[in-house]
Amino acid sequence: CVGCVWGGVEQIHVYVRENGIPKVAQFNLGAGAKAHVSCRVKMGKTSDVIGLVKSGDKLYYASKEVRVTIGGCGG
Repeated sequence: CVGCVWGGVEQIHVYVRENGIPKVAQFNLGAGAKAHVSCRVKMGKTSDVIGLVKSGDKLYYASKEVRVTIGGCGG
């Protein structure tokens, strides 16, 4: 869950699988920081948006398909 508040998070990475450059954001957090981040991404077509979180020696992964429509009006 990218954007959730977790303790001990060191890094958050955001990827858009179908973008020309898939890695769209990286957040490096200092000790004691709350892991609550936000970003806006321009997407040209429907794709999975992937969040990767590093906390200690563990990695957490979440993926969600984001549908892109012509004109952005859900049509």
